[in-house]
Amino acid sequence: MTAMTPEPGGRRVDHRIVVGVDGSESSKAALAWAIRQARLTGAVVLAVTAWAFPDEYGYPMIMPTLDWKRLATQVVTAAIREVGLGDIPVRYEVVRGNAARALVAASGGADLLVVGSRGHTGFVEALLGSTGQHCVRHATCPVVVVREAGH
Repeated sequence: MTAMTPEPGGRRVDHRIVVGVDGSESSKAALAWAIRQARLTGAVVLAVTAWAFPDEYGYPMIMPTLDWKRLATQVVTAAIREVGLGDIPVRYEVVRGNAARALVAASGGADLLVVGSRGHTGFVEALLGSTGQHCVRHATCPVVVVREAGH
């Protein structure tokens, strides 16, 4: 039996909810859902944001002096502030690389992985985005896909 390690505020670090945050409304909805679930279960929340240089996807580097990691950090910290923590601490991790792979890796040993769903309409609404699809197929823990409010 594994000993449970409490975190300040009574959170249990052996229970972890990982949530993907990219600054979109759907990712903020996912973060809010993860925080509510953590409040119910005593888990800690880890918000993960991934970044990559645009030229890694075939685009020329427009601003070579731009600090992509700093911008990604600003995105995740702004989302955490906007969603509002209340009494639930949210840790964050900024990872260079593919978002889907980063989320699956971060969710290893987690209780839950939470991702937002892009707000498509019509028939496409039934389909997940590529990141959500990858997470649902490859995560080793349960995955919750949260739609933004109003959908």
